[in-house]
Amino acid sequence: MSSDRHRPQAAETDPPDRGFDPESRLRSRAAADLRRDLAPVDRVGPRARTAPDPGGDAPAWDGERLVLASNDYLGLAGDDRLAAAAAETAREVGTGAGASRLVVGDTPAHRALERDLAATKRTERALVFSSGYAANVGTIAALDPDAVFSDALNHASIVDGCRLSGADVEIYDHGDPEALRGAMGQRARDVDTTDESWLVVTDSVFSMDGDVAPLAALCDAADAFGAWTMVDEAHATGLHDGGGGIVQREGLSDRVDVQLGTLSKALGAQGGYVAGSDPLVEHLLNAARSFVFSTGLAPPAAAAAREALRIAREGDRRDRLWNVVSRTREGLEAMGYEVLGGTQILPVLVGDRADAVALADRLHEAGVVAPAIRPPTVPEGTSRIRLAPTAAHTPDDVDRCLAAFEAAGTESGLI
Repeated sequence: MSSDRHRPQAAETDPPDRGFDPESRLRSRAAADLRRDLAPVDRVGPRARTAPDPGGDAPAWDGERLVLASNDYLGLAGDDRLAAAAAETAREVGTGAGASRLVVGDTPAHRALERDLAATKRTERALVFSSGYAANVGTIAALDPDAVFSDALNHASIVDGCRLSGADVEIYDHGDPEALRGAMGQRARDVDTTDESWLVVTDSVFSMDGDVAPLAALCDAADAFGAWTMVDEAHATGLHDGGGGIVQREGLSDRVDVQLGTLSKALGAQGGYVAGSDPLVEHLLNAARSFVFSTGLAPPAAAAAREALRIAREGDRRDRLWNVVSRTREGLEAMGYEVLGGTQILPVLVGDRADAVALADRLHEAGVVAPAIRPPTVPEGTSRIRLAPTAAHTPDDVDRCLAAFEAAGTESGLI
């Protein structure tokens, strides 16, 4: 019996390069004007400076800037009350959960936050995840739908959750209940759907357009085909009735099967949540992989979010935010800018991507941080400046923002 061991070996040659080439990817991004860099800031809030990183590099910004680019809508991320709640819990419980909550990572801070979230969202129960992204990808997959009907402009975490679920994904036209009905009707005609489970999923507020999904009409469409509904309230939680979101504002708590959101935007902390029925939450804590196999949310973050929720329910911060938003929108429109949406997110439509970048640069030179949003994030020809005023911005801040937009727009010929 012969053996390959004793045969002459072929001369060694260099193997082909099958590895990842990050440098070429970076060059491609730079050529498409899509490369981004980090700019560390000295604090969280309506005004900030950039600070040297631990290696001692020079700050990227020269002087303080007015920040209109964060999702800290209620201005709570730097609030002393949240910091105090987090510090007290850190001293009493620890800075981290230490394990998955199904092992030894479940603390009173988690349970208290979940009770308050359920009360705010008007549901039987809530479950806290380590992030809103983790909540989306874990929940959609754990629901194990046969088909998901997803709005065309849903957030990337919803898109990834749909992919991970293994379901057939049907994309319906943005904010169009009739398109949703059409997609469900087409599937009912084309496929034996007798034993299928369907999920309709949408953001309530869309972060790039600042518009609101027609939730009642979407629920009507879902009900007509026996589908479940899931609404991501990431950009609405804390800003409406009793600290709730659009679902609460429109009185739909009993019609939306899965309410999901983040604790890191208006609530100024960290983490995500799902709210719904007791059986739903019990299923998720057993089946959502991003919950089961992740260390629990840090208890100080849970305590900070709970304090933020208490403040949001009081309403003063919410009123302050909507006043700032109204003044900013009215001022921009009076100059001739087209401002999209109808929420706290103010997308200022520019059109051409180069014009949007130039406007953002002029605003930055005037001391205002307001990013240009370009394709592929938004469709070609709809580049914009995305403004996000907060409750922490003062009347003087609004005046400063409007003056910068007027000067920059006049100089560039946009107004």
